[in-house]
Amino acid sequence: MDVLFNSIDVRDLLPSHDLDESSPLSAPDLRLLTDRLHVRSLHIQSKVRQYILSHHHDFSTLFAQCSDAVSRSEHLSGQVSELLGLISDRPIDVEIKGVIEEIGRKRREAREIKELLELVRVISELSEKLKFVREEVREGRVVEAASALRGLKEVLRIQDNVAAAEEGEPAVYALLRKEWTDCFEEIQEVLVRFMESAVRFEQQSNMVRVKYRASVKEIDGLELRTVLEAMEVVGILDYGLAKVADLFIKHVVTPAVNHVPHTSFVEELNQDSKSTTEVVLKMVLSSDPKSLIVYLFLKKYLQGDDVGGETIYSAIVQIVKFIYHTLCFKSGPWMQCFGRLTWPRMSELIISNFLSKVVPDDASKLADFQKIIQLTSQFETDLKEMMFISATDNKDERLSNFTDNVEVHFASRKKVEILAKARNVLLRSDFSLAQDYTNKGTKLKNEEAIESSSSREVDLLFSSERCVVSGAASKLMELVHETLKDVCLSSTRVALEFYHAARDAILLYEAVIPVKLERQLDGINQVAVLIHNDCLYLSQEILGFAFEYRADFPSSIKELAVFIDLAPRFQLMAEEILQRQIKLVVYNLNEAIDSTDGFQNTHQMKQYESAKFAIDQVIFILEKVHIIWEPLLLPLTYKRNMCMIIEAVFCRMAKDILLLDDLAAEETLQVEDFVRAIFTDSPLRKECLWRIGNAGFDKL
Repeated sequence: MDVLFNSIDVRDLLPSHDLDESSPLSAPDLRLLTDRLHVRSLHIQSKVRQYILSHHHDFSTLFAQCSDAVSRSEHLSGQVSELLGLISDRPIDVEIKGVIEEIGRKRREAREIKELLELVRVISELSEKLKFVREEVREGRVVEAASALRGLKEVLRIQDNVAAAEEGEPAVYALLRKEWTDCFEEIQEVLVRFMESAVRFEQQSNMVRVKYRASVKEIDGLELRTVLEAMEVVGILDYGLAKVADLFIKHVVTPAVNHVPHTSFVEELNQDSKSTTEVVLKMVLSSDPKSLIVYLFLKKYLQGDDVGGETIYSAIVQIVKFIYHTLCFKSGPWMQCFGRLTWPRMSELIISNFLSKVVPDDASKLADFQKIIQLTSQFETDLKEMMFISATDNKDERLSNFTDNVEVHFASRKKVEILAKARNVLLRSDFSLAQDYTNKGTKLKNEEAIESSSSREVDLLFSSERCVVSGAASKLMELVHETLKDVCLSSTRVALEFYHAARDAILLYEAVIPVKLERQLDGINQVAVLIHNDCLYLSQEILGFAFEYRADFPSSIKELAVFIDLAPRFQLMAEEILQRQIKLVVYNLNEAIDSTDGFQNTHQMKQYESAKFAIDQVIFILEKVHIIWEPLLLPLTYKRNMCMIIEAVFCRMAKDILLLDDLAAEETLQVEDFVRAIFTDSPLRKECLWRIGNAGFDKL
């Protein structure tokens, strides 16, 4: 049948297959095509009739089923129509409605009961599992108990071993979580108490005992390996090993680091007929003085600090091996946990008690520190092989990081020493001058005075003159010059630290001296003038650093090393101190001149005596300033500022005199005597004459 209904190709019915498809057919071809299509149609009809007749039974059955389905569909449709008609004709009976509602209620109750039964089943299972955990703990099967407890932790949604209630959950879940917490605390207590029983530190006999079997809370024969496995499963390995790790640091590692030449370790095994039951690590503290003498000899004459490093590292490696084999059973996770608990403190002990003490105190000894670096690197490699520290995390290479930065540590130590020395110089200096150092009229006396005092006479770099500075400034500058010479001879990192040390040492003067000598700066004295000279001297020395040292600085810090910014600070400080002194002098002089009462009524004896006493006070102040300033200040600075003070004195006197209404002949002579006394009775004759001439007093 399928062949009959295949598509018919018209070209197959034509006499010739080579016809052009675009050309029209002729009349004979069309008639021939029509006849052949008719024949073909008759043939297909005959075949279809034969097929239907041969399958008559099948077609009769199919049609009967279709008729039956249609009849049932019509009957069902009729029933639905009758029901709809019944519903539409009158309301639902109350009894039927109640039955429907009861059916719905019963179904809901059945569903709720089913859910409650399921909840009860789950709660019962969880409760049974918690009981199982307790029983397993009592039977000593702590690993199984820990595994079950961990599974319950996920089911009860407990985080960080804390049972927190969730909103909207059944109250029984809170009870289950509390029971889980009780189980957790119980197994934690058992495991921790076992660790305390299994690992004991006997301080009097200096030994550590590790028992492979112990009894805790009526649990007999609990094995150490089993306890560690249980702690790992339940997630309290850090907590369980914390106390043991702390005691190892206190009673084993610390003595090993602090008593290097006297400490050695010995392991002992205690066995029964079947296996090892206990391992003992004894710490032997030698009291033989010969061992100490040999150690000190080797340390001083042969290998320096290498002996101490090798001894410390060897002792600690022996301790870690004991932990690796005896306590952690060569387990990587357990060893890593123990390392996390002990390595930070252990490395800090080694650094503070050994490495920091053997940092070279001289740049020439830095090369000798390479042996310590090699020993430290090998020591950390040994710890990595035993998985005590991480092989991939560089943060655990604490000792290597310290030794690799030994230049920085050396420079930091030297910087601290330099600043401490500078601070001591500044605090201990008394800024004193010998009593004989009063003027420059007796040169020999001046030189002897300088030698006998803490002050010194120095050359100024950018001036042909010399000035007297305090011992603090000269010693501080000597220290700074030594430091800058070390900068020129050091590596980049060390040079940078020395450079900062030099800057900070200079700045210490600015920070310390004004505070220390604040009281002296409030008066007219030599200390204030010395501080002025110190600041002037320091500023010129600072300006000279670039010419003296910059060319020899390491190339990498030539652009970083800057001192010129400090020079103006000290120049400004020097000027402020000098101006403060001038203000104090002028203030005192004005107070003395105020006593003259404007030179009024000097013809009266009382007023004359008062004015004469005031002029004597002015002369006394000027003489005091001359005695203090003239030996210490630079000549030009002294002359400029003294003339400024004298000008202020005569200007004030001229102002008072010009304000007088009238002067008698006697008063005129008296005022002239007062003016003349200032430059005849004081050692400032030249300055007075020069200032009087320029101020027009000769015409007064």
